[in-house]
Amino acid sequence: MKKLITISTALLFVFGQGCTDVEYEEEKIQQTQNDNADTVEAIFPKGKQGPAENFTGTAWNYGLLMPDSTNNTIVGNVYFEPGARSNWHTHPAGQILIITDGVGYHQIEGQPRETIRKGDVVWCPPNAKHWHGASEETALQQIYVVPEADKGVVNWMGSVNEEQYTAK
Repeated sequence: MKKLITISTALLFVFGQGCTDVEYEEEKIQQTQNDNADTVEAIFPKGKQGPAENFTGTAWNYGLLMPDSTNNTIVGNVYFEPGARSNWHTHPAGQILIITDGVGYHQIEGQPRETIRKGDVVWCPPNAKHWHGASEETALQQIYVVPEADKGVVNWMGSVNEEQYTAK
C-alpha cells in the first residue's frame, strides 16, 4: 500500500509539471540509457498488436488495469518496435507516460519533438494533440495512465509522417 501511495504522490507531482518530462539527474540518465540497443527488456507480455490504422510500424498493447465502479483509470503497457509510433491522438482527460526502457520520441502539436528515455515521465494535458513512439534504432516500452476514463479514452487522428517523425 505504501508503494501505491508513493506512486500516487509522484503522479500528482507530474500533473503540476505541464507539458514537460520530469527532469532527472544527468548521471541517472547516463546510467540507464542504452541508445544502441534495438530491443528492450520487457516487463510485461507484449499483448495484442496495435491496429495498423492507429500505428505506423509494430506496437503491442498489454492492459494492466481497466476502470471499474471504484477505479476510473486505465493503465497499460505499450511496446514499440524500432521505428514504430502512434498516430496523432488526444485524450479527453490527459495521459501520463512512464518510460520503462528504450529510447523514443514524444511530441505535442506545435512543440518540438522530445527524446524520451527509460526513467522519463511525460504528461500530456487534456485534449492535447500528440504522438509517441520508438526511435529509429531502439525499441521503446512505456506504461500509460489514462485518468477519468468516463470522459473518454482516446480520439485517434491521422498518421505521423516521416518528416514529422524525424524532425528535431
